[in-house]
Amino acid sequence: MNDARTTDAEHATGPTSGVTELRTERLLLRQWRPEDREPFAALNDDPRVMEHFPGHLDRAASDAMADRIETAIARNGWGLWAAEVLQTGDFIGFVGLAVPRFEEHFTPCVEIGWRLASSAWGRGYAPEGARTALAHAFGPLGLDEVVAMTIPANDRSQSVMRKIGMTRDEAADFDHPLIPDGDPTRRHVLYRISRQEWVARRVEG
Repeated sequence: MNDARTTDAEHATGPTSGVTELRTERLLLRQWRPEDREPFAALNDDPRVMEHFPGHLDRAASDAMADRIETAIARNGWGLWAAEVLQTGDFIGFVGLAVPRFEEHFTPCVEIGWRLASSAWGRGYAPEGARTALAHAFGPLGLDEVVAMTIPANDRSQSVMRKIGMTRDEAADFDHPLIPDGDPTRRHVLYRISRQEWVARRVEG
């Protein structure tokens, strides 16, 4: 993992609700709040953010997605945490872990994902938060593997996947079953990282 030592400084806290919060040098990964809904809807309607998705989300669809994420975090104690910049308190999107809602040759599994406002791009927030989420996955959660997925054209997300130590499994590329036939975003690439690979990269420094 690139500069995996940054994860050694993370702080995991367990609020009375049982929801884990993670801190990095610059981010708080936390449960969602009502005030997150408006900026989340704005980023879900941003053409730059949604370039590699089937379409934009209107406010109702964005709120429904936030509801699902919040419920999963409340149930499991972890999930696609709301990402807050510690210095400013600004909500910038989400980073975290999720269980895919579909069946494929690599499921059941846990995937790592992120979606950040375009104003927060280029600052290293995605790999910083993702490294900490991986540390939680392979540490407290005891997972054996984490996957990530996106469309072949999404070079930005694939770059983050490589930065956090993931490797593309070209033989595992697939057509996303929740995206209709003929949609240009249906084809997906799959990246993986095992616990053994994660540990080895940390040891290498």
